[in-house]
Amino acid sequence: MQRLPMCLVGCGGMGARHLRGYQALERVGRRNIELVAVCDLDPAAAERLATEAAETLGVRPKVHSGIAAVIDDLDVAALDIVTDPVTHHSLAVPALQAGKHVISEKPLALTPRTSRAMIAAADKGKATLATAENYRRGNGSRVARAVLDAGLIGPLHLMVDSHLGGSDRVIITPWRHDRLRGSIALDMGVHLTDMVQYLLGDIESVHGRGLIAEPVRRAPDGTAVTATGEDSLLAQLVTSSGVTVQLGYLPSGPGQSYFQRTVHGRLGSMRLPADRSGGPVVVYRADCTLQGEELLAELGGSPVDRLGADLFGSSSAEYQLEFAESDAAHLAIELHDFADAVLTGRSPDVDGVSGLNALAAVYAVYESQLLGRAVRVADVASGALHASSADIDEALGVA
Repeated sequence: MQRLPMCLVGCGGMGARHLRGYQALERVGRRNIELVAVCDLDPAAAERLATEAAETLGVRPKVHSGIAAVIDDLDVAALDIVTDPVTHHSLAVPALQAGKHVISEKPLALTPRTSRAMIAAADKGKATLATAENYRRGNGSRVARAVLDAGLIGPLHLMVDSHLGGSDRVIITPWRHDRLRGSIALDMGVHLTDMVQYLLGDIESVHGRGLIAEPVRRAPDGTAVTATGEDSLLAQLVTSSGVTVQLGYLPSGPGQSYFQRTVHGRLGSMRLPADRSGGPVVVYRADCTLQGEELLAELGGSPVDRLGADLFGSSSAEYQLEFAESDAAHLAIELHDFADAVLTGRSPDVDGVSGLNALAAVYAVYESQLLGRAVRVADVASGALHASSADIDEALGVA
């Protein structure tokens, strides 16, 4: 199997997760990536990841401590960037200009301006740029998209995507509550807007607001973390095809958490499972309720390809995996798609423009709040509206 020579840039928690993705591809005999190098400012972290890669993938990657060394390494054809979002553009732009292909963890970059710089650099270097979006990669997402493509619930009216309830605990890491480093509302928001794009197509306009629901959060050691970045999004989106989306991400309020991702049409409705859960896709119509094998039969077969079936152990939406295994399978699919796109010369499933548009849809929520009206996502993506990200661009030195 032809393999893309890759350098994993960022050897912390997300880097370890991406290594699990490479390992999952190896396990099912579909690894189209050769991990030839790793890079991190922390030599110990890079050495640890290189050692694990050697043990599980059979070859020990070289260890680099800076992006210049990665770009100069003739053995590296592509970069898998999994550092904090604040550094995505500064790492990707010189690599792309030098002709190195890049897959960047979401968000593509911290702001629309820096995302556009990455896209321009890819064009200049004639390199492939992809955004690492994993929610759409699961079997449930594939089955749900097939339901919509087949018209099983008729012309569409509404999508509801609600993630409500939480506590005052720090979400993942303290910096995810720092506006200048990429707050959790931005981090989670691009997941959710990408799912809208995947299921329903481009997002035309947005009306909503972002907020800090928990001004002070508690770290695991009890340290108080004062939030400067939004942790919540409440918005109404309208797609180019005219479907309304009610979007709610509010990780606040103790007690029972609430999740709903449903799509409603003239002939019925569809309920999607929680992300990376292996739950069923259920279609409700006047004459029947469909899920599992009955739903696949109605679709004329499974939309899950061989790679998805091998990684999840199932060709339906449902599978039985621990979360870490499910997470690795999702990441494996996005990494395989990127490598295949480079090796075959096609566009990746989620390219730079798609990553920019998902990011712009989140910033459109903030622009809407500032202006008190609905705004066009295209105006945010192009930079025509940029007040909500101006301070971040200034901090990044790109204003």
